[in-house]
Amino acid sequence: MTQREIVRVEGLVKDFRPGFGLRRKRVLDGITLSVREGEIFGFVGPNGAGKTTTLKVLLGLIRPTAGHAEVLGHPVRETAFRRHIGFLPENPSFYEFLTGREFLRFYARLSGVERHRRDERVELLLAWVGLAHAAGARLRTYSKGMLQRLGIAQALVHDPSVVFLDEPMSGLDPLGKRKLIRLIKDFKSEGRTILVSSHVLPEIEALTSRVVLVHQGKILAQGDVPYIRELIEAHPHQISVRSSDPRALAARFVGDRSIPKMTFGEDGRTLVVETYKRDDFFGRLAGVVLEAGIEVEEISSPDDNLQAVFEYLVGK
Repeated sequence: MTQREIVRVEGLVKDFRPGFGLRRKRVLDGITLSVREGEIFGFVGPNGAGKTTTLKVLLGLIRPTAGHAEVLGHPVRETAFRRHIGFLPENPSFYEFLTGREFLRFYARLSGVERHRRDERVELLLAWVGLAHAAGARLRTYSKGMLQRLGIAQALVHDPSVVFLDEPMSGLDPLGKRKLIRLIKDFKSEGRTILVSSHVLPEIEALTSRVVLVHQGKILAQGDVPYIRELIEAHPHQISVRSSDPRALAARFVGDRSIPKMTFGEDGRTLVVETYKRDDFFGRLAGVVLEAGIEVEEISSPDDNLQAVFEYLVGK
């Protein structure tokens, strides 16, 4: 059974003029994607890639220069469908003099929740996001994680069928991220369709089934999580090895086709290796160190460096 498309974007282009007399800058350049009913969809890219601009187009906050976008079968220029959308912006603003309960009651009224349902809905959401114990406290006393969970509750206060989350993990510690991931998975299980944007791939990988990689307003790749993982594994990994004799170490890897590039750090003690087979390199490195008696002081390797993946795909 084919799932219906909840979000559909075709050839989306958005140009901005930075200032009077300046040339237009293209922020979105032909974005095409679709989000199916009931899925969590990942929109991944570095800061400035065009993720927030795309969400603003889908919300009807800005108009595209060209292309077409629909949500729930309605062109985004329409307004009635927006009552079915929940949104958590990247940097939400909170009225810090309000309590958590007062804040949600305000948004419930603003979102058109019927008066006789507001209190019940607010108390349900406070309990669901784990803030019932702090419902009467002023928001100025809330931690970053508590505010993010309150933001999730605000996005759901009117019981929307589609939810857009812009960098929901921003600024959270590992425990806060785990709690938020569980919450997002919970409301996906209720049949909601969720689009999550982030610049951190592991966060998206923990949530989503399909992912789009976007860079400088263009889609570089899209597919399910295993396919995106293959792209990451295919790009050269950078490994830095600080040792007593980096040049002798480098000589042991000359001619290895899995290592297209080796350079030396400015400190004169570091060998920087780019390799397509990171695990194989670590195995061989251990053997070389034992055989040659080279003392290794430190090994570092960025794990799943998304920026490196983007640069690799752009280069291709």
